[in-house]
Amino acid sequence: MTLIFTLASIAVPLPRIGTEFTLDRAELILLSAAYGLSFAGLLLFGGRLTDRYGGSRALPLGLAVFGVASALAPFAPGYEALLAARFAQGVGAALVAPAGMAVLRALFPEPAAYGRAMATWGGLSVLGATAGNLLSGVVSALTDWRWAFAVPVLVTVLALALGPRLLPRTPPGPGRTLDLPGALLATAGITLGSYGLVRTDAHPWSSAAVLAPLLTGLVLLAAFVAVERRARDPLLPPDFLRDRRRGIGLAAIALTAAGTATVFVLLSLGLQQERGHSALLTSAAFVPFAAALLVTGRLTGPLIGRYGPGRVTAAGLATGACGLGLLAATGLDPTVPYVYGLLPGLLLLPAGAAASFAGAAVLATDGVPPHRAGLAGGVLNTAMELGPTVLFAVLLTLGSDASSLAATAVGFAALAAVAALTTRTT
Repeated sequence: MTLIFTLASIAVPLPRIGTEFTLDRAELILLSAAYGLSFAGLLLFGGRLTDRYGGSRALPLGLAVFGVASALAPFAPGYEALLAARFAQGVGAALVAPAGMAVLRALFPEPAAYGRAMATWGGLSVLGATAGNLLSGVVSALTDWRWAFAVPVLVTVLALALGPRLLPRTPPGPGRTLDLPGALLATAGITLGSYGLVRTDAHPWSSAAVLAPLLTGLVLLAAFVAVERRARDPLLPPDFLRDRRRGIGLAAIALTAAGTATVFVLLSLGLQQERGHSALLTSAAFVPFAAALLVTGRLTGPLIGRYGPGRVTAAGLATGACGLGLLAATGLDPTVPYVYGLLPGLLLLPAGAAASFAGAAVLATDGVPPHRAGLAGGVLNTAMELGPTVLFAVLLTLGSDASSLAATAVGFAALAAVAALTTRTT
């Protein structure tokens, strides 16, 4: 939850950061995406390190890197230093996320208990993003935006102090190679490709600023696939993604993360820059969103146990599609009152997102053996990070914020139909 909190924690303060450091929109988008770029790029390698050396060893190392970067960020004297700190946070998070899931697997060895734990994890992920937006807005309104980094620092210190006492030790995995060629290709390919997509906010798709990193990233990822097919111990075994239910789960995680992130960015900027809302009032607008997440999160576990993760995922996506459709229709119109414009969508979207995330997390990790827990965590979190990056870049080409939300709603509805159909045939 803290990792996703950190990812979203500068969304509301972005305008104030831009004013202080004299940044344009492209620089603000890159600053927002920097954490996710290194996070997504290194997750597969972080999963391999976790499976090789054990989650209980990998977790403190990742927390240390994440904590130091979070502690340095508030003291950044300028844009470049803050950007570097955000990149470093993502490096530490890329080891924490899969290691945390490996420790979770050790805490709940029984499949049923692990499924319930993953459902809870799915709900907490969306809640973490929402909490990051809410708290960062309150902090930036009452004091300097730099204090928003206090939360990840405090959580990291507590985790390092209490983790060895409370968490079980996970043994190292079988003597597997680290697959450094695959790790380098995956990291460089994902990072460069994602960077190219981020640059579409300031440059056309046909420009060298977009095409050079994007095409280079795609070539490196193609090389990664070729290397993995011949590797004795591949970083990402091909059979891991062949399961249809796992594929649906990963797609739902990517799309749900993308939809919620898009709403946070568009509404945070729109409410402040177009309607003139303060950071505090902008955060207050998302309070119903958080409330709906909390209520739905309490219900998803029992619902998954009764109806299965596939049906809950499909229902969540369909509900989220309705929420996005309402936001596209009325939520961005400044002449429509909040109660009739934004509020209905800000209740339906989180309700659907919480259910979708919880069900999809179970689908994506169902049947994963303990020695692949790190791999599962890396792949799952990669989907969660790449979804917003890819979709947001594509949506920027549609012209208007309303069109972007409407297109996302169509994507939610289409995947809901696929998930429902897959559930019936498996």
